[in-house]
Amino acid sequence: MKRQKRDKLSRAHAKGYQAGISGRSKDICPHTDLNSDTRSQWLGGWREAMEDRSQGVKQFL
Repeated sequence: MKRQKRDKLSRAHAKGYQAGISGRSKDICPHTDLNSDTRSQWLGGWREAMEDRSQGVKQFL
């Protein structure tokens, strides 16, 4: 039986969140296409992490 991968958009969001919560710049986004859904999801995760950091959420990695 094959293992199913998580869908690309949720994975991009999670990776963006991880980058943001660890304080990395949004410029490191691996998705270069400016109009791609995966880039939007990655940046959305990054923004969410920045909000969490500003509200004092601790990093649990």
